[in-house]
Amino acid sequence: MNKALHNTIKMIYFCHMSRKKKFHLFENIEVIDTAAKGKTVAKAPDGRVIFLSNAVPGDIVDIQTGRKRKSYFEGKAVKFHKYSDKREQPVCEYFGTCGGCKWQNLKYEEQLVYKQKEVTNNLIRIGHLELPNISPILGCKEIYFYRNKMEFSFSDSRWLTNEEIKGGKEYDDKNACGFHIPRMWDKILDIDKCYLQEDPSNDIRNAIKKFAVDNNISFFNPRKQHGLLRTLMIRIVSTGEIMVVVQFFENDKEKRELLLNYIDDKFPQITSLQYVINNKGNDTIYDQEVITFSGKDHIVEKMEGLKFKINAKSFYQTNSIQAFELYKITRQFADLKGDEIVYDLYTGTGTIAQFIAKKAKKVIGVESVPEAIADAKVNAEINGIKNTEFFAGDMVKIFTEEFIRKNGSPDVIITDPPRDGMHKKVIGEILKILPKKIVYVSCNSATQARDLSLMKEFYTITKCQAVDMFPQTHHIENVVLLELNDNN
Repeated sequence: MNKALHNTIKMIYFCHMSRKKKFHLFENIEVIDTAAKGKTVAKAPDGRVIFLSNAVPGDIVDIQTGRKRKSYFEGKAVKFHKYSDKREQPVCEYFGTCGGCKWQNLKYEEQLVYKQKEVTNNLIRIGHLELPNISPILGCKEIYFYRNKMEFSFSDSRWLTNEEIKGGKEYDDKNACGFHIPRMWDKILDIDKCYLQEDPSNDIRNAIKKFAVDNNISFFNPRKQHGLLRTLMIRIVSTGEIMVVVQFFENDKEKRELLLNYIDDKFPQITSLQYVINNKGNDTIYDQEVITFSGKDHIVEKMEGLKFKINAKSFYQTNSIQAFELYKITRQFADLKGDEIVYDLYTGTGTIAQFIAKKAKKVIGVESVPEAIADAKVNAEINGIKNTEFFAGDMVKIFTEEFIRKNGSPDVIITDPPRDGMHKKVIGEILKILPKKIVYVSCNSATQARDLSLMKEFYTITKCQAVDMFPQTHHIENVVLLELNDNN
């Protein structure tokens, strides 16, 4: 036997043995719970945890595992022996390929049960916290078409689903306008109908794609960095105003204006049509000039008589209806009497600050994004609110003893940090002040639990309320009220 053939056989043998070591098939396994990031949980016969992406609690399945980790497996259900009574038939044809709505196959009332359970478990297991009687989770009345903002990406080489590949059909149109395939930054799934944003969102997106294809307007290729159409953002607010922002990679004035004039004529209900020319490596627009093509450079959302001006770069809660409920709970927990100084940390565009301002003596909003603070100041002026002040800067650097001396020591702190939670130095500064109340709003109960554990020596949790902002997903907001202990 020659050496080359011997090495080939040897390589095939070791690959075969390696695969035998890496993969397992477990049969008749019950899925028992949900886990982080929308996954579900089963247990192997030896007791090790298996994380799944395509089953719901109560299913009995055969599981094919992938590469084994130190203490757990990652796997996929390859055969269903029994379907759970907690299952729901997904409404979206892209379920399982698009990673946006991982829990569409789980009944909504069950989604709420598992979201509540996650919050409670995180606060107890991570924070080692003593909890009061927790208020029932506040579900969302609209479980589809609830988002006021959607962002789509264009691609000249769309992702083919397994069904399309198996069908063997040749596809002449390789262009896509839709969502990134999970964990694949350059792969876009073409979407015909999305159930997350009300019409005319789908009509606008589909019309833009068809017009671009019919008129040879090129779609972006992220690997080769060429093509005209890059991203599309659509915002629809409760006032009926609509913002559309088209991001172009190349500066082709003729084709750009051809498309924008078509959008303007086809959809006269669009009140703000804007565009960006962005030829840098990533598609974030926060460092780019946004140009108004027609209409206004903003849209306006209303909440309890307040108006909020939203531009293309503004942060605003993406579920307007539930944001109103979230802010009402926050205000209720703060229980302001009218003579308090309130600090609103991570204020964003100042929505919470303005929502509570009429109940407070003074509200100080702090946020790291200068554009957001600029929006907050404009909105306060629009609403005639005189008792708010807003400051832009890194929270660790700006929220200091000197800052507090200048602006007054807060009686109440409201904090709504990003998913990473609060910096330890920010928590340390709060513990120097020891305000009477802290209302902690969080989109990540794990980091919330970590932060609360650092304050439990001084504060007691007296209220806890989860609010579902994102039906069909595992994400959940949680509001906690901390009250200063009597001995502090």
